[in-house]
Amino acid sequence: SDRLVGSALLLISVVVFVYYTTWALILPLLDESNSIHSFFPDRVWAVRLPVILLVAGGSLIAAFVASVLNKSKKKK
Repeated sequence: SDRLVGSALLLISVVVFVYYTTWALILPLLDESNSIHSFFPDRVWAVRLPVILLVAGGSLIAAFVASVLNKSKKKK
């Protein structure tokens, strides 16, 4: 069960990595008329999406740390 979950997560990670790498690094080198462009969003989202995810993740971590610190202060 754990091995299956781990394999699934690894597969998802590899697919996301290959998709994003193609989108961000290879696509700008190809001609705009190439049909592969239809499989990807606008290139501006190749920058916006990671920034949004990093800000959201950092905010969640900060909220968790603040929550833990608040609870530890209330116990004292």
